[in-house]
Parts: sequence; C-alpha cells; structure tokens
Amino acid sequence: MTEVSLLADYFMIVSGGTTRQVQAIVDDVEEKVKAAGGPEPRIEGNKDSKWILMDFGDVVVDVFTPEERAFYNLEKLWNEAPLVDVKDWVKA
Repeated sequence: MTEVSLLADYFMIVSGGTTRQVQAIVDDVEEKVKAAGGPEPRIEGNKDSKWILMDFGDVVVDVFTPEERAFYNLEKLWNEAPLVDVKDWVKA
C-alpha cells in the first residue's frame, strides 16, 4: 500500500460468513498478534457488526460479512496496490 496510500503499509481484507464468524476472526487475529508481541489494535465496530476494522498501525485488517464486502468493494478502491502472498509469513 505504500505506493498508493499513506494510511498503512498493508491492508488485509477478510470475509467471515456471519457476524459471529467475523467476530471470531477478529478475536483470533488479535490473540495471534498479541502472542507474537505485536501492537494492540484500534478497533472500529463491535461484536454485532458486519464489518470490523482493526488498525495495527502499519497493518489494517478489514473483516466483513460477504454482503458488506461486496457493498464496500475495497478491492476496487485499492486496485492499484500490489497484491502480496502472505502464505509464507503465516504460521498455522
């Protein structure tokens, strides 16, 4: 994102099938980042939200239900940013 935005170095856009799954993803990301010694996120949205934004400073994580993701279509907004394959960075 550094080539197209000053907001963050990386944006992750994630879907959960329901608001409950969205919250579970948010909880898991927050837990994993904390365990790795990462920063405490600023969070917009609540447990009943269809879209929750987690701001870790250099990394922003957007977690949506499929309907909200399609409506806001952030992929189109940030289409000039290069895609990054993070599979080698993530430990299961």
